[in-house]
Amino acid sequence: MNLDTIKKELENHLNKKVIIKVYGMRNKTNTYEGIINNIYPNIFTIKSSNFEKSFTYADLITGEITIKYV
Repeated sequence: MNLDTIKKELENHLNKKVIIKVYGMRNKTNTYEGIINNIYPNIFTIKSSNFEKSFTYADLITGEITIKYV
């Protein structure tokens, strides 16, 4: 998985619903559900009715987050 592949995949799912699972410290996980809102050179954002959250492409490469396309 490289950066260009990730960006293209996210661009294909722009304005579509996703579920993002964030793996934190001490086996804690957070789950966010929203729509891929914007794609920037270093980050992408998802938007829900309650929040807007940003993630880096490095998070995907390292496995700190996973994306499920709904």
